[in-house]
Amino acid sequence: MRKLAVATLVLAPALATAAGAQHFALSASFGPPVKAGAVGSIAVTFSAKDPDVHINESPAPRLKLDPEQHVLVDKQAPSPARVEPFDAEKARYLDLALPVTFPVGIAPDAPKGRREVKANVTYFYCSKSQGWCRKGSTDVEVTVTVP
Repeated sequence: MRKLAVATLVLAPALATAAGAQHFALSASFGPPVKAGAVGSIAVTFSAKDPDVHINESPAPRLKLDPEQHVLVDKQAPSPARVEPFDAEKARYLDLALPVTFPVGIAPDAPKGRREVKANVTYFYCSKSQGWCRKGSTDVEVTVTVP
């Protein structure tokens, strides 16, 4: 039986992009699959630096794995082909007390041992009181140990 992968995340400050950095701090963790071939996840927690700024539910945040890595496989559902136009009066925001999880699996040909996996989290956020919305993007680096 294949052993489970164990991982921790290192949020690389040098990799953080400017978009969203002044409004949110991100932390993340990797939840390995419970058994071989099952789906694990990367959980991203957003911490607001400004209580007036919120992460939009729609479009939902997305995780993009670096195409050069060969450790994790993206298991997210495809992005919707069409997103409804943003309506500030009907906008819904994420509960930042809960992490946003992105399903991932261990690649069948993942090299054994400790590996760094780069990814990018893209999200949309708004300030209702100031009347603006922006796209944020933050690079993260996850350390994954493949048995």
